[in-house]
Amino acid sequence: MAIAASAGGLDPVLAFSLVGGLGVGSQWLAWKLRLPAIVLMLAAGLIIGPVLGILTPSEQFGDMLSPMVAIAVAIILFEGGLTLNLHSLRDAAVGVRRLVFIGAPLGWLVSALALHLVAGLSWESSAVFGGIMIVTGPTVIAPLLRQARLSKRPAQLLQWEAIVNDPVGALAAVLAFEVVVVLETATGGVHAVQQLVTGIAVASALGLAAGWGIARAFRQAYVPEYMKVPVLFVVLIGVFAISDSVLHESGLLAVTIMGLWIANADLPSYAELRRFKEHATVLLVSGVFILLAAGMSLETLMTLDASAALFVAAVILVARPFPVLTALAFSNVPWRERLLVAFTGPRGVVLVAVAGLFGERLVEIGIEDASRIAPLAFALVAATVVLHGFTLTPLARALGLTASSAPGVMILGGSRWSVALAEALTKLDLPVTIADPNHAHLRAAREAGINTWFGDILSEAAEHKLELAAYEKLVCATDNDAYNTLAATDLAPEFGREHVYQLKRVKHASSRHSLPATLGGRAIGGDQTFFEANARLAEGWEFRVTQLTEEFTLDDWREKNPEAVVTAALGPNGTLRLLGPKDEIRAKDAGQLLALMLARDERKEAQLNGGQAGG
Repeated sequence: MAIAASAGGLDPVLAFSLVGGLGVGSQWLAWKLRLPAIVLMLAAGLIIGPVLGILTPSEQFGDMLSPMVAIAVAIILFEGGLTLNLHSLRDAAVGVRRLVFIGAPLGWLVSALALHLVAGLSWESSAVFGGIMIVTGPTVIAPLLRQARLSKRPAQLLQWEAIVNDPVGALAAVLAFEVVVVLETATGGVHAVQQLVTGIAVASALGLAAGWGIARAFRQAYVPEYMKVPVLFVVLIGVFAISDSVLHESGLLAVTIMGLWIANADLPSYAELRRFKEHATVLLVSGVFILLAAGMSLETLMTLDASAALFVAAVILVARPFPVLTALAFSNVPWRERLLVAFTGPRGVVLVAVAGLFGERLVEIGIEDASRIAPLAFALVAATVVLHGFTLTPLARALGLTASSAPGVMILGGSRWSVALAEALTKLDLPVTIADPNHAHLRAAREAGINTWFGDILSEAAEHKLELAAYEKLVCATDNDAYNTLAATDLAPEFGREHVYQLKRVKHASSRHSLPATLGGRAIGGDQTFFEANARLAEGWEFRVTQLTEEFTLDDWREKNPEAVVTAALGPNGTLRLLGPKDEIRAKDAGQLLALMLARDERKEAQLNGGQAGG
């Protein structure tokens, strides 16, 4: 409690809980309201920080704040490296190479010019800050890509550029800073070059060695399953700390290389490791952004003037688009994708953290205007986060680069029931694909004009060739209950457990055959097994779509079709709900209904037979 007393403010434990609650709460609210999560987190941090004065991170956390943020950024960047599978880069490889080897140096130059000519910084400050501005921010790109649901290649370009250029930008700033130190303090240039080269070599060697060592230890079972994540965390933090002690900011390079190696090592436990790291990253991104915004003071924000606004505009309109368009010129990247990448350059936590650090160091050696670097960095982050948070999805949609504007449905299994459901969903103008590892099972779907994919949905080929981002729902409906359960369980983290469905499993008399509720997907339709569902279609049942209106309401429909089994409802706002036997539907959520019911002729025959039997 001594820290709280000396700070005279919020208790550190309460501060931790406040940051966590606001961070996760902002992400949940953004999901609920379909708003950019980064924007809400930034707003929350500003409100509890400079506006209300509830949280001042430097007081609550003291000297531990900087190491906390540094380790959090390292973990975030490592998780980003874990997503960089080289097999998935085939279509975007040329574009990524150009963005790194041509776009990054050119971006450094143009950013430095904008800082000197527009913001009015000295050449020394401009050179250092311009290097940092190479960073586009994986902490921001990941939530934006999750929200925008871009097509595969532009998403890969933005993701790879953000993660690979992150350590590149930090090292560019280190290089520029060392040059400035040599010029300002008459320090030996040879020593500075040696320190830089040594730092990069050590970071690369550590990253490769740690990645190889972890992969080998996990593959050879030198580490038990329950200790894999703790061991990974300890090694990650150790690699970052050792590398950073040799050359400041080189730790970011080390952890990125480590993550990249593990991502391409084909580890059996890779999926579990990545999912856990994703969950940790959601928490860390939330917390770091809240701390970032709360840590700004009103005095610092008041130093921003018209030149700062002109600088931000110059970055968004010139310093970002020009290097990207130049780097991607005469490549195989279509012009629409070039435009999207060129005008999507949000900056994040790394930019502010590194900029603040080097700003202080430059002031210490006599570069007075370097004190403006931190507020300019915050202004750039705030402006780009808000701008791209609200414009990325509309821009991608206008350029035709979203995976789909409507919630798509992926159906596993090419049975009669699957084809009938797909045809009905198509009438709702929803994208549908039927996947099946048996080519013959897809014949009826192809004849019906439905999009099909021949192969195993769990295969590596499906991961790289199928744009799963285009699909919001997954329906597992093969004739193999075990496979349905496996697919639903394995893909639940990808789609979200609430969006994964499967036909009812066949019940066995013995409890030894029953599976726990943690496995498989949600029930869909009338609580029927694969064989029962397909038998109904053979008996004359069919899927039908009904438009509900004020004149013909949900209650009217239910009264007219008491035997119908509601399978899906499309809301007025385009939200699709697949329904199981226990799911309730409210009238305000249903604009169109998709239900399984007896065909009219069959219904009349059933009613006639019932009347004759009664007579």
